[in-house]
Amino acid sequence: MTAHKRTRSSRPSNQSTHKEEADARQAPAAKRSGRAGFVARFNNYLAMHFQVLTSTLGQIWRTPLSSAMTTTVIAIALALPAALHVFLGKIESLGAAWQDSAQISLFLKADISEQQALVVKAALQRWPEISTVEYITPEEALEDFRQNSGLGDAMGLLEQNPLPGVLVVYPTLEQRKPDLAQALLEKLRERPEVDMAQLDMEWIQRLHTIIVFADRAVMVLGAALALAVLFVIGNTIRMAIQNRQDEIEVTKLIGGSDAFVRRPFLYNGMWFGLFGGILAWLLVNILLMLLEEPVHRLAVLYSSDFSLGLVGVETTLLLLFSGPLLGWLGAWLVTGRHLRAIEPA
Repeated sequence: MTAHKRTRSSRPSNQSTHKEEADARQAPAAKRSGRAGFVARFNNYLAMHFQVLTSTLGQIWRTPLSSAMTTTVIAIALALPAALHVFLGKIESLGAAWQDSAQISLFLKADISEQQALVVKAALQRWPEISTVEYITPEEALEDFRQNSGLGDAMGLLEQNPLPGVLVVYPTLEQRKPDLAQALLEKLRERPEVDMAQLDMEWIQRLHTIIVFADRAVMVLGAALALAVLFVIGNTIRMAIQNRQDEIEVTKLIGGSDAFVRRPFLYNGMWFGLFGGILAWLLVNILLMLLEEPVHRLAVLYSSDFSLGLVGVETTLLLLFSGPLLGWLGAWLVTGRHLRAIEPA
């Protein structure tokens, strides 16, 4: 009797043990099934987006004239600030190269002899802010003036040489920044042997100020033209929504969400932005190639090897990313408002 009771009492524990073992065997299978379900849903998600991506490209291809007009307008709007940005970058690099050759001319007083000038040169050469110092004698200065001014015969009528000796000071690379070079200039002016000191980089400072102003102007212009791109793409997508209004109503009637309906229009705007960015890149490169020869001839006149070249990597990536981004944003803004107004009757 007791043994029979023990047997009956042990059955529930055995059943619970079997259940736990079954659950333990089913857990890895459930995890694998969950992972497989997630992978399948993710693959379906990618396949659906790829299908919409290719179908919207086909829609653009089937309307070549209107698509080309929209792409051209977007390209021109993107190419104008991009071209100005490239030109400013070239001029800024040229100004930096000129800044590396900055020098300070110290015109010595008339009573300073050549020996005294050499002593001053040796003293300045030991300054940590100065790289090298050159001394130009009054005779050398007069000869250089005769050769370059075209007034050699007139200079021969003078009884004495009116030109003083000049010390040409070349600052170190660290001192060639505008503020540091100006501080060095003020320090050199305090020398008693110096009659006048001139920083030959002052016009480069003015050029740098003009470049900063132009850069700000390009940013404002770029922002205005970016808004123009948004309006162009938005208007294009708005007309596409109106042309497909019946299709949108049917899609919503069978249960299509706003996100599902909006997706092809977003890809449509992205394609327009991408093609506009590529065409803008081509237009800027064509403009640079057309201006390369006259700019090179002008640079030769100033003994420079400056050239425009082609669009750099930074501007290329900017065009290829900003175009699709503006296209997607313009389409998103328009579809969000118009799709909510379309409901099946």
